[in-house]
Amino acid sequence: MLRSATILQARLPLGDPHDCSDDPDEIALLRAVYDTLVVRSSDGFTPRLAQNWSASREARLWRIRLRPGLIFHDGSPCDAPAVQHSLLRMARPDRGVALGASGVWAPYLAGAEIVAEDALTLRVGLNEPMADFLDLLAQAYIAAPSSFAALDAGRTRAPIGAGPFRIVRVTASEILARRFDAQVSGPAPAHYEIIWRAEPDPALRLAALMERRAQVATGLDFATSRALDAAGGTRVETLSPVCVVVMMEAARGPLSDPRLRRALDLAIDREAIARTATGCAAAPLAGFVSPRHLGAVEGSAPNRDLARARALVEEAGHGDGLRLTLDYPTSMPDEAPAIAALVADQAAPVGFSIDIRKHEDRAAYARLVSSGEAGDLCVFDSTPLSTFRTLREKLDSRAPGPWWRGYRNPAVEAAIDEGRREPEDARRGAAYARAFRALQDDPAWLCLYNPLRVAGLAGRHRDFRFPPDGAIDAAALPPLAGV
Repeated sequence: MLRSATILQARLPLGDPHDCSDDPDEIALLRAVYDTLVVRSSDGFTPRLAQNWSASREARLWRIRLRPGLIFHDGSPCDAPAVQHSLLRMARPDRGVALGASGVWAPYLAGAEIVAEDALTLRVGLNEPMADFLDLLAQAYIAAPSSFAALDAGRTRAPIGAGPFRIVRVTASEILARRFDAQVSGPAPAHYEIIWRAEPDPALRLAALMERRAQVATGLDFATSRALDAAGGTRVETLSPVCVVVMMEAARGPLSDPRLRRALDLAIDREAIARTATGCAAAPLAGFVSPRHLGAVEGSAPNRDLARARALVEEAGHGDGLRLTLDYPTSMPDEAPAIAALVADQAAPVGFSIDIRKHEDRAAYARLVSSGEAGDLCVFDSTPLSTFRTLREKLDSRAPGPWWRGYRNPAVEAAIDEGRREPEDARRGAAYARAFRALQDDPAWLCLYNPLRVAGLAGRHRDFRFPPDGAIDAAALPPLAGV
């Protein structure tokens, strides 16, 4: 029996595979059409296009062996030269686009020696050690070189990958894909055909699922989706690794004083912000990365301490109070307006008066932040599922990335240096845990919460789980009853 499944999600953003996205709607589409050398699993990484890999002691030289006989959807070979071309394209400064900034992959791949030693062996010599290179490879979607000209021209809606599904038809509101039976690099998908449909309204997505007009719906409302269980469906809740934070400008202005950053951190009530801004659809953050990240320290969010916060403000010479500016977007996160108001209210009792500035254009807002022109505070919600990348791109003063806001901490940078050279996961995690604690003591951001994402499936599927990145994997769906 040839099964078909219909997936409803808010949008159908099928973009360039060599850009950088943590949008679960886009990741769901990319991972269905393209494949990666490795995939992140609950206990590390699992081979996909790669058969095995090895790294030198200091993690600068990586050798990857591909599975034999791999092909792209157009029948061309998915071999070491093809993988080489995808990695070289990722390294270009105009690729790796994320929220208005480009070149996200360039610090890791630009200038690297990427060589196809033979048809199945790829050698990657990095400019600097990167023990977490698999973090990057898990997001390195391999595209057929024959598709590069179209991708460079911005034509991303006819992709040619080596993933479990091949695109058959694309419209503004629907994408139809069929199983690529010529090869399967993982377990065979249970469904021959997948139909993704765009439905912006979460209430309508839920209604369609409950009425069996769809079999999967993502991005459901946290509270109303509880009706699924009583209706014979499955409600699946997962912690998103994306961290919602308020970045603090540490290069200039009042928050260049670590005492004032610490005072702000002590003034806020994370649990109240998570509860109020999201309707309880979030878990308060204990630090700069989620519990899913390597090196995250278990424990509750830091306690609010208004007396200590007031004392630090006075110690910094602002006994009469001080004024800050806070910028926020109206989307990504959608709760940003509520966050801005809550932070301003909670900071007021210890002497901070916060002027709030709204930005409607999300891409322009990202450029404002990456250019360093945002105010003292800015709401942000993008975090790669990589502790090293988060540290390297946002918190390392020696190689400031687009989201670095002037923060400097020798203990954090020492942990980065130790972790990037340590191939053993437990020891690398211990180094990142030291950075985690250092950032608790000397915060760069107000770390607020991880969102809780909810999806629904038709029928009872109690063992179904999201992948670690919180985006649906169409190839891993259980057999679902017909619509």
